[in-house]
Amino acid sequence: MQPTDQISLTFAALADPTRRSILTRLAEGEATVNELAEPFPVSLPAISRHL
Repeated sequence: MQPTDQISLTFAALADPTRRSILTRLAEGEATVNELAEPFPVSLPAISRHL
């Protein structure tokens, strides 16, 4: 994989605001999927797909 391909994949993953919020929360410490899902109007499986 070319370095630019990796950068594109990284930015594509971070383009989703829910995923960015989850990463921000995890930067504070460990959390369960239930804890991560609390602030979002999405299902637990949807949160799991973001992980």
